[in-house]
Formats: sequence, C-alpha cells, structure tokens
Amino acid sequence: MTLFELQAICKRLNDFSFISRARRIDDTVLEIVFDKSGSYFFNMTKGHGFIYKAPSQRPLQSYNAPFDALLHSLLSGSKLLHVEVPQNDRIIRFKLSPKSSYKDQIIYLQLEFTGKNTNAILLDDNEVIIEALRHIDANSSFRVVRPGVELLAIPAFEGKNERQNKEMPPIEDVDRYLEALFAESESKKLLESKKQKRSLVAKKVDKLEQLLRQLPNEAQLFEQAQQSQMSANLILSNLYQIKPYDAELHTFDFEGNAIKITLPQHVKVNRMSDYYFNLAKRAKSKAKNVHIEKENLQSKKTFYDNIYHALEQAHTPYELELLVPKRAKSLRKKEKLREGELFWIENYKVFVGRNSNENQKLLSLAKANDVWMHIRDIPSSHVIIRTDKQNLPESVVHAAAKLCVDFSVKNPGDYEVDFTKRKFVKAQEGSNVLYTHYDTIRVTKEGVEIRL
Repeated sequence: MTLFELQAICKRLNDFSFISRARRIDDTVLEIVFDKSGSYFFNMTKGHGFIYKAPSQRPLQSYNAPFDALLHSLLSGSKLLHVEVPQNDRIIRFKLSPKSSYKDQIIYLQLEFTGKNTNAILLDDNEVIIEALRHIDANSSFRVVRPGVELLAIPAFEGKNERQNKEMPPIEDVDRYLEALFAESESKKLLESKKQKRSLVAKKVDKLEQLLRQLPNEAQLFEQAQQSQMSANLILSNLYQIKPYDAELHTFDFEGNAIKITLPQHVKVNRMSDYYFNLAKRAKSKAKNVHIEKENLQSKKTFYDNIYHALEQAHTPYELELLVPKRAKSLRKKEKLREGELFWIENYKVFVGRNSNENQKLLSLAKANDVWMHIRDIPSSHVIIRTDKQNLPESVVHAAAKLCVDFSVKNPGDYEVDFTKRKFVKAQEGSNVLYTHYDTIRVTKEGVEIRL
C-alpha cells in the first residue's frame, strides 16, 4: 500500500478505543476487530500487502503458532492508545495496553508493508521483539527478526515523503474505500483460484477418461479366454508330440483346421496346458469384472464433473476452498484414507463417498455418534462428519449438506438432505440404507448460484 493510503487508514483507526479480537484467518491475513463492531483485515503477503474492511470471517483452519497465541492473548481486549505511521514509512504501528496486564504494560504491533520484507511484529516497550509472523535470521538480512532481539529501524528511503510525485485526491470515506479494495481483491482472487482449482479437477477427469478408454473390451476378453481354453486342451491332447525346448506346436483344432500354438518358455511340458488354462481363467474373470471397473471409474468421473460444475458456480474463496482444499493430499495421507474424499470444515473431518462402494466403506468405518447425511429419494454421495461425540455447529452441518448436493447432482433445483447419527442408520443391500431420528436441511442449487 502507498504511504498516502496508510496515513488515511491510520487516522481512521485512531477513532477506536480498544481491540475486541485479533486472530489470523489465513496464512498471511490478520483480522482485528475494533470496538466490537468493525473488522479490518491486514493482508501481509510479501510484496502484495494491503488492508481491507469486510464482515468477520471464519478461519479455514486453526492457527496455533506462538505468534497466533500471543496475538490473541495480548491484543484481544486491549486498550488502543494510539495508531501511527512512524517516520512516514509504509508501516502502521499500534500502541496498546493489554487487558491481561496487572500493571501499566505497553506493547506494540508493527505491521510493515515493505515489499519482500512485509511482516507483522509484536514488540515490548523496549523495542524488543516478542514474536513475529515471519522470522528473519542474520544470513538473510542485517535486520534480524526473532524473539528476544531488539528490532532495528528500517533504513530511510529517499523520496518516501512525497506522494509519488503526484497529487492524490483525499480519501473521504476510509471504510468505503477499504470495502472497495476488498471487493476488488476478492474478485481477482476468486477468478485466479477458480482457474487453478478447475485445472486440478480437470486433470483428474482427464485421467479417469483415459483409464476408461484403456479398459479392455468385454467381448474381446471372452474371445481370448476361449482361445486360451482351446490352446490348453490341444496342448493336453498332444503332450506326447511336444519335446523339451519346442517353441511351437503345429497341430489341428477340433474342427480339423491347421493351427499353430506358441509354447511358453521356461515352463515344463507337463505344465504348459495349466499355463493356458490360467490365462483363460484370468481373461474370463477380467471379462466378468470389467463392467464393475467401468462403473467405478465412471462414478468417480461423474463425482469430479460435479465438483467442476460446483466450482464454476462458487461465489467466494471460502466455497472454493471447501470444494478443493489446498492441503487435500497431505490431509488424505495423514488420515490414510483409501476410499472417498476427505474435507475439513471448521476443523471437523468430513468424508464423502464417490460411488456406491465407497459409500458402503465409509458407512462401515463411521463411529456411532458420527453424523451421516444423504439426499432424500435420489442416489447421492454419502457424507460422514466425524464428531468425536461433540455437538456440531449448525454452520458445519449446512456446509456439509451443500457438499453433499454439490458432489451428487448437476441439475439446479431444491434438494432435501437428511442427516442423523450413524447409529440410527442400518445398511441394506449395496449402499441402500434405512434410517430414523433424522433431521432435514433444504439446499437450493441454482444454475447461477448455490445458496442454503
């Protein structure tokens, strides 16, 4: 952000008297709530830091680093004594008196919007670093940023006191200005994230399409089984003619036609018929099961087609992150999950079955008090929410119901999603179930937007 913008924001923040809450809501984004009313967000991305105003947001994940613990304990409930832009640099510095202090204690939160060195630093009244969002050691910079180290001042920057050599119109309404920055940022972020996540899902769809094309033909497999069976019988009938190390058997089939059979190498003569009998057995088994593999691959492809469609309809980065989490692979490996997809909603594990087999498997793995959900009266993904015997927040249930609809159907319409505890669900044939003691959520899926 420019110095001019930071000075206007600083003037606005001095209107507040205390901080009611401070937390990290994303890897590089801090939310500070002033006077229990206004949420201001400080994006500390290197080289792209900026400030915006928006409604309070739920973190996509919990942050428990030392910086986060201190940010919460020192800032939440603290008195806001003063906000300034020190030395006319691209820095906002908060002077605070923590609520938890038993005597007059002063701390500072310094937000530095200085390009690649963008950082958020907590300081005591002796300019000693308490903690920082990013640690910087002596090998990276002369200005070490680590707990217990005195923070050096940023070197003077020639020309920083000028308004970038041009007159800037005054910012009449800082809040509205910051809200506009948020809208612009969200629009760009949404487009970029959509493009990236649709590309990831499209690759999965392409891979499944390739596997479907590579599936062997059922009729050809049965024909191979018949040929191998015939070869086995002919070898068995002509064992007396076969000499060790023969590469081929020239004989006649059962209809009197001349035929040549390639003999397997490194197989004893008396085991050659078994070799072809096994080939026939494997080909016949594969032919019987190829339709099962085809249905399995097709159901997974449909699942990811639905995700792609839901990504196109999403209106917020939060929706996109629910559909395709950034850390999906690492989370899945940690869970050691083979069947279904794993998602996290407000730190609750949510499992989604991609086909009938996975629905059955997830149902068998679910615990008695886990929550199960399914779209009423139509085939759909089964969703399991791991509760660990806790009461689920309503927001988690609504988000999971939305996932259930997004992953199961493309067509717009009103859908009723039933949910109950796993102990009230009785498995029937296949993935069919009977369930009692359930509640219902209505989810409306539209062609343009999805809403609850």
